[in-house]
Amino acid sequence: MKIYTRGGDKGRTGIHGGERVDKDDIRIEANGTLDEVNAEIGIIRALLPAEHEWQSLLGKIQMEMMAVMSHVATPSAIRDKNPNKISDDLVLVCEEQIDALSAKMEDNGYFILPGGSLVSAHLQLARTIVRRAERRLWTLNRKDPVSPGIMQFVNRLSDLFFTMARYEMFRQGNAEERWQSFLYKRKK
Repeated sequence: MKIYTRGGDKGRTGIHGGERVDKDDIRIEANGTLDEVNAEIGIIRALLPAEHEWQSLLGKIQMEMMAVMSHVATPSAIRDKNPNKISDDLVLVCEEQIDALSAKMEDNGYFILPGGSLVSAHLQLARTIVRRAERRLWTLNRKDPVSPGIMQFVNRLSDLFFTMARYEMFRQGNAEERWQSFLYKRKK
């Protein structure tokens, strides 16, 4: 089978169910951004040693991201026919990881500058791509409902990447570069 089909040469692409849509359709935009997240997770995994404790978690997220993308590619009217299952515990897994990592660090009351180490910087980049995906998903949701579980997972995933980036800095003994304290914390 050839990698190219020539089917998209005129600006249209197929989605689950056989419908063809414009390549800049919001469904394609949302899925393309989720695909970017998955590629960025791949970079993070490549930067980590094979035995690193996050390899399993990040691999699970990548696998789940593929299922999420298949559901985003499927119009809601036929989503029940999508054979790919999305884990019920995606949000819980993210929250448990966030809580476990946060418990090891001091509370962060500041906006911080991304960077510090290559892994931390890439985790911050993943966070920003996830936030863009979330915005695209909300736009799609106004046109065709997206599963609430997907919306919650994507929201929690950006929080997880932020926490992991902070933890990576903490683990290496690197100080976070602070910009300014959160306004709501300054008012106390």
